[in-house]
Amino acid sequence: MYLAHTLPQTHPVHKGILEFKKALNEKSGGKMNVKIFPDGQLGSEREALELLQIGSVAITKVSAATLSNFVPEYHVLGIPYLFKDKQHQFAVLEGEVGKSILQKGEKFWLRGLCYYDAGSRSFYTSNKAVRTPEDLKGLKIRVMNNQMAINMVNALGGSATPMSFGELYTAIQQGVVDGAENNAPSFVSSNHYEVSKYYTLDQHSSVPDVLLIGTKYWSSLSDQEKVWVQESADESSQAQKRFWQESVEQSMATAKKAGVEVIIPNKALFQEQSKSVLETFRKEHPEMNPIINKIIK
Repeated sequence: MYLAHTLPQTHPVHKGILEFKKALNEKSGGKMNVKIFPDGQLGSEREALELLQIGSVAITKVSAATLSNFVPEYHVLGIPYLFKDKQHQFAVLEGEVGKSILQKGEKFWLRGLCYYDAGSRSFYTSNKAVRTPEDLKGLKIRVMNNQMAINMVNALGGSATPMSFGELYTAIQQGVVDGAENNAPSFVSSNHYEVSKYYTLDQHSSVPDVLLIGTKYWSSLSDQEKVWVQESADESSQAQKRFWQESVEQSMATAKKAGVEVIIPNKALFQEQSKSVLETFRKEHPEMNPIINKIIK
């Protein structure tokens, strides 16, 4: 089966996918083999999802933020400060709520298999340290082209600037934007730490990655093969969490060594200031309230 994703082969997600391939090969006694196309060889995340829908590719890994454009329930996972901590996040994702969201994609021909850890996103800036939400005022912050991310940065006082990730290094270097927000491994692997000297660990959102299988491919599998695929995905998810943690530790060490000032702010200030994002989302999407209530109960 073909598996496409956009990340480099050094990334903890790719290492998790290798675990999936290995487990599936072992469980099926070599009957099921995965051919991996990393580095965006088969296109962007959105293009990979479309390849799954038509059945050209079996499996892909995308951010829940990208997936929310196809399956609305994934929007919930991008709400700022939705999860109390990492433990709470994975209790939700691996429990009833997370599993029900994975299945919501079936009507769009996209069946979720499991979640991968993509850490927490925090702000990094080039010339001005961000210690409180006040410090974001007037700063142009690059965000993903995602309404939740745009609303969050604007609520915190910054000026949200959607832009492709590939253009970002030059944009920070040339002062087109003042900074961006991302997890530590992405901050370092993209070399953005070379042009951003402040990293503020406000950890405003924890949007997971999702491993998905196209329903066209899934329906062609026998019941036994489906069990093997799901079990292998679950095992790879646990291994990937360990790879992610190692990567965060290495990335933070690299950034500090390069002279990046790591700021540990009072998260409660950011949390308070971004509450309006949740309130607006609840009003605009009342059908999502039962899911939100189960998570923040």
